[in-house]
Amino acid sequence: MPYVVCEPCINCKYTDCVEVCPVDAFYEGPNFLAIHPDECIDCNACVPVCPTEAIYPDDEVPEEWQHYIEWNRYLAEQWKAQGFNITQKKEPLPEAEAWRNRPKSEKDILTWDVSEAS
Repeated sequence: MPYVVCEPCINCKYTDCVEVCPVDAFYEGPNFLAIHPDECIDCNACVPVCPTEAIYPDDEVPEEWQHYIEWNRYLAEQWKAQGFNITQKKEPLPEAEAWRNRPKSEKDILTWDVSEAS
């Protein structure tokens, strides 16, 4: 049962979760984090440290966010191939607090320009 990063992470990208992950299963996009489901060891370390409560076990993802299960796999694989594994805590996005309670959706997720990764 891997863990899944859901909608509250968009445009916030706090990385407290990354710091506690014992297997470096997090991948970083410009404004979102994703957990690679094949690398996650289901330890639950990330859940209590997420300030936006964006991380759920895949069998407990709220109904309205079920599509994030596939989004995490897709984005983690894409960002892994581009070398965007994140293993250390970073500062949240500059507007993280302002975005914390704003409406958002998967359409707001940005991805890296392939030319940036080269």
